[in-house]
Amino acid sequence: MNITLRFFASVREALGTSTETVALPEGVSTVAAVRALLVARGGAWAQALGEGRALRMACNQVMCQPETAVTDGCEVAFFPPVTGG
Repeated sequence: MNITLRFFASVREALGTSTETVALPEGVSTVAAVRALLVARGGAWAQALGEGRALRMACNQVMCQPETAVTDGCEVAFFPPVTGG
């Protein structure tokens, strides 16, 4: 299954990329599993997306929970919480 990843704001800056297409291995079927797969890359990926990091996630441009299922061709986005002033 192939999905598109999008990264915004400080996550994009930390990773040095705004988008990536990735082929998911067998068993990676939720947004949480996608996040864990990326964290397993280590380095900047683990720092930007690791547990304890405040992140918002969206699937197909709709805010979602970690247990949201991913499907072939979907878009998963990661970004920090938005604050205003």
